[in-house]
Amino acid sequence: MTDPILRRRIAQIAGDSSRVLFTRHARMRMRTRKVLPTQVLHVLRLGYVAEPAHRNIRGNWQCTLEAHVAGEQVRVAAALMTDSEGEWVVIVTVMN
Repeated sequence: MTDPILRRRIAQIAGDSSRVLFTRHARMRMRTRKVLPTQVLHVLRLGYVAEPAHRNIRGNWQCTLEAHVAGEQVRVAAALMTDSEGEWVVIVTVMN
């Protein structure tokens, strides 16, 4: 999968915030780094690819997106996951 295609798919799925899942690790990092869920959603919807698309250890497509939001650069490692209910965006970790 190419970077532009993965970025568009993530942005499209993240248009419905109920399709975005945060791992425990991502929530801990968000709390530590004082990054809000709304900032993460902004990055998913409007960010650019900072680290290229690749398959993660679980076989899902993943990339790191980045955007300037609320006065700071925020990076979000996000993966696409598919199950019987459709596609989801899984937030792996959050950096700033």
